[in-house]
Amino acid sequence: MKSKLAKPQPPLGDQEFADQVIAACDDRSGALLSILEKVQEHNPHKYLPLEILEYISEKTDIPLSQVFSVATFFALFNLEPQGDHTICICRGTACHTRGSRSLLERLKLELGVPDSGDESGADKVCVTTPDRKFSLRTVACFGQCALAPVVEVDHAIYGHMNEQALHREVEALEHDKAK
Repeated sequence: MKSKLAKPQPPLGDQEFADQVIAACDDRSGALLSILEKVQEHNPHKYLPLEILEYISEKTDIPLSQVFSVATFFALFNLEPQGDHTICICRGTACHTRGSRSLLERLKLELGVPDSGDESGADKVCVTTPDRKFSLRTVACFGQCALAPVVEVDHAIYGHMNEQALHREVEALEHDKAK
């Protein structure tokens, strides 16, 4: 007789929240996207742990492979804990030609984000500082090319960003957190 190891379960409060979201989205087209988005937003670290993905799969009768596929396809979903603040730097052509790479490099130094050691020159970044204060990400394009270079700080878009202004934004976030 095979013994089944018990799968880790999400905390009861997370299960109850997921149940409410699933019930509210029941029978709606595209419900899985809404469910994942609301459950991630509910998580204090703004991510989708494997346990909650498995729970959602079981409760919705959607295969785990499909749930995981959706969670990994869309850039808005996170499978790792995120920082208290998120900074996204656009790496599209217009932003690149107007200095977004130097913004990215300066911010990596300022936040103490280790260099990935990637010699290919790829600028794909999605990393959280060890203290979980900041998550630093890059995006292909915000669609705000006339404002290049563009940076998003906690869902607020800033255009014509420069290193000094970005430094002030980070300092303000650090100051707010200290209060």
